[in-house]
Amino acid sequence: MASAYKASLPLKIENPVAKIGTFNPATRLLCGPGPGNANPRVHAAMSLPQVGHMDPSFIAIVEDLKQLLKYVWQTENLFTLPVSGTGSAAWEAAVANLTSPGDTHLVCVNGYFGERHCDMAARYGAKVCRLDRTWGEVFTLAEIEEGIKKHKPQILWVCYAETSTGARQPMEGIADLCRANDCLLMLDTVTAIGGVPLYLDAWGVDCSYAGTQKCLSCPPGVAPLTFGPRALAKMEAREKKGEKVANWYLDMTMIKKYLLTEAGAPRVYHHTAPISMVYAFREALTIIAEEGLEQTWTRHQDTAEFFWKLMDDMGLEMLVPEPSERLVSLHTVKVPAGIDAAAVIKLMREEFRIEIGGGLGAALAGKIFRIGFMGYNSRREVALQVATALGYALKQQGWKPKADPLPRDDAP
Repeated sequence: MASAYKASLPLKIENPVAKIGTFNPATRLLCGPGPGNANPRVHAAMSLPQVGHMDPSFIAIVEDLKQLLKYVWQTENLFTLPVSGTGSAAWEAAVANLTSPGDTHLVCVNGYFGERHCDMAARYGAKVCRLDRTWGEVFTLAEIEEGIKKHKPQILWVCYAETSTGARQPMEGIADLCRANDCLLMLDTVTAIGGVPLYLDAWGVDCSYAGTQKCLSCPPGVAPLTFGPRALAKMEAREKKGEKVANWYLDMTMIKKYLLTEAGAPRVYHHTAPISMVYAFREALTIIAEEGLEQTWTRHQDTAEFFWKLMDDMGLEMLVPEPSERLVSLHTVKVPAGIDAAAVIKLMREEFRIEIGGGLGAALAGKIFRIGFMGYNSRREVALQVATALGYALKQQGWKPKADPLPRDDAP
């Protein structure tokens, strides 16, 4: 009989469970810039027993997911798949696989995430050129055309849904400029997918990425990525020249042998996929398909217009003045003069268990609230609940609404 195990060294790190206790996370109504609350069906899918990541049944689930993702993105791109990681992983995968050292990235910077792309592209050896607009504004086609002709980029990066400002970039004509100048169009759709109209093929988008934790109502941990034919040609040309993707984990030339094999070719192991997250993602996309994509977009539009009216009635101002240029998923409300934004956010979290966000970056920190009604949370009753709590929190600092029946704590 085998002898009992005996540790050879004494433990120096104490067992912390007596101090930290059992796991009991807080609950919140998540109406900030993301993540939002996941649909209960998605949580249920995550709890299902796992299979192996090379199991044919798992591969079949991924294939179903890819078809649903094409529908939600409105693309026929063969290379459409889930990346193991959050939306930033899919973003970096796009940059890493499509950037040759010395390539020029022309970056449309009108918010925090444009700044981030400048940083990311530079780390992969790109020459970064910028088009700048005031945060909260959008670019005209003429401005983009002038930038392309001046800088002659290999990649134009555009944020369709700028999460830091709530602005939605018009897309008409941009792809035509890119094709006429031999330039790839890379589009950030993180805060749009599943909630804001997206037509990747019709718009001529060469590469796009997104996240799951916003309008798809799936916890973060897996992220959509798609490459069109011109992007794939760029990736394959780099491979033929012997250019190594400067990121092993996100090297799509290897991952495609796992997730995109054809004609019965064997799958080649690359990494262990996040199986439970794929289950969740598949269910989240299924929910959208069951509702209908256009119906989902309409619901987000309805919730947005309802919330905008509430803000206007209360005398609060939106950062993006033109409704056609606003996101219907993420709303940026100006902080009234004399109000401590951080205190408002704290009160809503601690007293009402509601999360909203503040401004990002020096340009908007303390100046706006970022409020999201995305996916499962895009409902009028949620918008009314948040607006009511926001009005209450503002009144605790002496703010007087244009129209709001809520009393202050010290009112008789």
